[in-house]
Amino acid sequence: MIISRETSFDEDEIFQLYDSVGWGRWTRDIARVCRSLVNSHLVITARDESGRLLGLARTVSDDEMICYVQELLVDASVHGQGIGRRLLEHLMDRYSHCRYFMLTTDHESTPEGERNHAFYRRLGLIEHHEQGLSAFGLKVDNS
Repeated sequence: MIISRETSFDEDEIFQLYDSVGWGRWTRDIARVCRSLVNSHLVITARDESGRLLGLARTVSDDEMICYVQELLVDASVHGQGIGRRLLEHLMDRYSHCRYFMLTTDHESTPEGERNHAFYRRLGLIEHHEQGLSAFGLKVDNS
């Protein structure tokens, strides 16, 4: 597996990755997703030896105080092979100098959330409230 930084994105390839994990809200406007990737602080990908896109992670950051992991996704057909771990560990190392390293995931009560919470905890991340912090945002339409 090859992890590297990327700055340009093929819409069909990105669509296939996001669609494989059921991110339909994202795939409705894949051109917008690709623009968001281009405008991110950092996008890293995991590819196999043939060049097939296996996973992707992107950050929004000032590269001093905060790193927000906006997306971390791995093609559903290769879940459980350590790809997400390698991508996240790469980001944790890259942004180790930042005071805050944060991400948002599904609530623990959802099937995806339960798995995600266990995954992030194994990597040493903890929830905001466990640090005496809260996160706020505007309501998101999840339809």
